[in-house]
Amino acid sequence: MMPQMTPSLVHFLIVGALLFACGILCVITRRNAVGVLMGVELILNSANINFLAFAHFSSQSLQGGIDGHVFALFCIVLAALECAVALAIVMAIYRNFNKTIDMEELTTLRE
Repeated sequence: MMPQMTPSLVHFLIVGALLFACGILCVITRRNAVGVLMGVELILNSANINFLAFAHFSSQSLQGGIDGHVFALFCIVLAALECAVALAIVMAIYRNFNKTIDMEELTTLRE
């Protein structure tokens, strides 16, 4: 019989750090505005993983360990709002300017 392995806080933090690094890499390397938004979503999801992990493994959590869950819920709501506003901005840029969402070609906003 194999010993049962349960993930510890370090495992969750490593997953969160990897997700954060992927999000930063996506934000830095993407030229497409939608790709940049996906990178921001990855960064917010890595923060959610950390909030929930600390809430689960904290021995002195507020109200029985619900504080991390509340933070993660707020972060999910903010991510949804950010996504809706950012996609509306990207669609307006596409429609009104160069018919592209390439970040390098959006020079008309500087003028």
